[in-house]
Amino acid sequence: MSEYSRYNECDSVPIKVNRVFDSCSDKDCVTGVPVVLTSPLPDNITIIKSKCITVCDVCMSVEPIPFNKGFYSVDLTFTFDVQLLGYATGCSCPVPIKGTASVSKSCILFGSETNSKTFFSNGQSIGTTGECCDTVNPPIAVVQAVSPIVLESKITNCCDCDPCYESNCMQKRGIVLTLGLFYVVELIRPVTIMVPTYEYTIPKKECCADMDSPCEIFDKIKFPTEEFSPAKLENAPSDSCPCSCPYAPVTPIDLNPSCECENN
Repeated sequence: MSEYSRYNECDSVPIKVNRVFDSCSDKDCVTGVPVVLTSPLPDNITIIKSKCITVCDVCMSVEPIPFNKGFYSVDLTFTFDVQLLGYATGCSCPVPIKGTASVSKSCILFGSETNSKTFFSNGQSIGTTGECCDTVNPPIAVVQAVSPIVLESKITNCCDCDPCYESNCMQKRGIVLTLGLFYVVELIRPVTIMVPTYEYTIPKKECCADMDSPCEIFDKIKFPTEEFSPAKLENAPSDSCPCSCPYAPVTPIDLNPSCECENN
């Protein structure tokens, strides 16, 4: 029996997977996002530039929509770790500034319905019992997000009021951002499906380590001619750094640019 015919023979087996019932993607520009600074902004800082911003947390809430069975409202709150550079003048040395920023978004997706509860041997359970023996089993929300793009950063004056005395307000300097967000939201449920399977196999690639000397490894590297030839405008890369750092250089031969933000 040939290997090809052997792998054409298959059986169907049940597997437990998370089925995506509905999903959406969004490209959103959010303006006026305040930055909560870890320390007060120095008075001599007049120019703000972004260094790097990353998604550090996403808080999600899934609630059923009344009179529209199977649909759920997904409320999202993105929290970003913000690193900025402050300048007293255009040619002065930058001052590192750190803080956090939050953006709230919401969407409506179809997540189907079920009245069952699922229990696992590790103690995990899906579905909670409400009043009058009603079982509430909402779908699970999954959010995929990339680091946002800082489109604008500027210094503003805001009012810092005493919560007990609203009339007692003081002008306070702060930083606001304009962010470009990219994210995908999915509603999933665990389901059992039948899939075709083939015989078990093991990798045919042999595990090995390169035992060449450092000089032998270096000899295999091609001479970087492009590094000594300045790129023309029409040959310049059109995409900016993927880690939302528009000032990080990307060389023409860098096929996988790193997400390390540089202080230029």
